[in-house]
Amino acid sequence: MIQNTFTVCSNRALTDSVYRMVLEGPLEGAITAPGQFVNLKLPGYYLRRPISVCDWTDDTLTLIYKVVGHGTEAMAATPVGESFDLLAGLGNGFDTSLSGDTPLLIGGGVGIPPLYGLCKALLAEGKTPTVILGFNTAEEIFLKDEFEDLLEGTGGNVLVTTVDGSAGTKGFVTDAMKDLDGSFFYTCGPLPMFRAIESVAATSGQYSFEERMGCGFGACMGCSIQTKNGNKRVCKDGPVLMREEIIW
Repeated sequence: MIQNTFTVCSNRALTDSVYRMVLEGPLEGAITAPGQFVNLKLPGYYLRRPISVCDWTDDTLTLIYKVVGHGTEAMAATPVGESFDLLAGLGNGFDTSLSGDTPLLIGGGVGIPPLYGLCKALLAEGKTPTVILGFNTAEEIFLKDEFEDLLEGTGGNVLVTTVDGSAGTKGFVTDAMKDLDGSFFYTCGPLPMFRAIESVAATSGQYSFEERMGCGFGACMGCSIQTKNGNKRVCKDGPVLMREEIIW
């Protein structure tokens, strides 16, 4: 974990409520696995905001977030050139060594962004991922084109589901999973989606959980959940947990 000042390079809307923010600053190698997150301090707000990392380089961070409250409203209104105090390299990310050759990456809504960095990492290891992106309507779709560009010529594929059938397969991510034979799965999204995946998944996998957090690095114990291996802190021991240790 590092603490540094990062400057906003861009901050633009992808949909009516989802934004992409690119920050520049010294990461110092803090991010070691896709699925880790940052904790961002907003002026005027007491608690930091945990945001998953979509993509990163040695000195840039790409964050994709949804406006759901006053804090994220303030983020969306942040102009280019503004700076934030930021904790980076938090959490236990996805383990790509478990993937096998043809992993499934399953994302719902704002659980999709960390799967982009994961997809890049798996491709660099010679794997062939299939990406399933779940939305309510066509108007909510984001990152589809970016995933398609990433997977072009690799043998991988991007599948989209929408609840209302306005784009892709009508239904949920589990409807797209039915005819797929992946070697492992990685998923991030809302808890009801996790429960549905758990009912149909045929392989082992990893779930990336979302919980309200106080500190973001394991000191306050506020995000603890019970697992088959005892209590675990989502911010420190997670947010990524193995399928076999989760109590539903």
